[in-house]
Amino acid sequence: MSNTLVQRQPVHFISHGGGPWPWMPTQLGTVYAKLAQSLVEILPSLPQRPKAILMISAHWEDTEFSVQSTPKPDMIYDYGGFPAHTYQVKYPSNGSPELARRVVELLVQANITVRENVQRGYDHGMFSPMQVINPEADIPVVQLSLKQGLDPQTHIELGRALAPLRDENVLIIGSGLSYHNLGLFNAAATQPSQAFDQWLYQTVVEHQGDARNRLLCAWSQAPAARIAHPREEHLLPLMVAVGAAEQDIATRSYHETHFVGGIWVSNFRFG
Repeated sequence: MSNTLVQRQPVHFISHGGGPWPWMPTQLGTVYAKLAQSLVEILPSLPQRPKAILMISAHWEDTEFSVQSTPKPDMIYDYGGFPAHTYQVKYPSNGSPELARRVVELLVQANITVRENVQRGYDHGMFSPMQVINPEADIPVVQLSLKQGLDPQTHIELGRALAPLRDENVLIIGSGLSYHNLGLFNAAATQPSQAFDQWLYQTVVEHQGDARNRLLCAWSQAPAARIAHPREEHLLPLMVAVGAAEQDIATRSYHETHFVGGIWVSNFRFG
């Protein structure tokens, strides 16, 4: 039996950026430099190297929570209008059927309906940030879906059920965007993105536990909420992260006020 002490892993909510951006340095220049730097810092900041990563991506919704259980996931190029080479990129990490089974076990214990999906590949909400977080792709990554309906409380409860993984050396990452309105993604978005980002910071960093949960469940009443998120799938991974780190203090791990021409965006670390 190993006597190695496993320290509790933090939980992250990250903005995963647009499409296959890590593979487009020439076209994008320094647009993603600050986000990339924050992602590069995730693994070195952990108490120990995780044995696996559980990623909740905004780009996978199912009628019930579904966990990816294939040992070698394929790639899903779920974007359009990008250079031809970006439809050939690979992020060759392994999946982890063992972690998938553990996720199922935890959710069943919490009376949350879940199923395994042996066909599901990696979407860009996973492989784009992971290419920067761990370009060696030598840590197994398993994706877990959102549940259709996108109910905040349901996803907080999902995170709460997953929390024991943190003590089993699994890193939980919610991958979305703190601002996601593709129809307003330039300088015209500065004011609404600022209003929502400031509310989000105050909610996530200055509260915890039940108070934070209540505020997040009422997120649609926040300033400029439906401008920042006409549809909330890119915000829901945050709810999972919050549930998995319910009593933990959060810090803002990345913040920009001029992203893609003037948008306010933030990432958060819990614990």
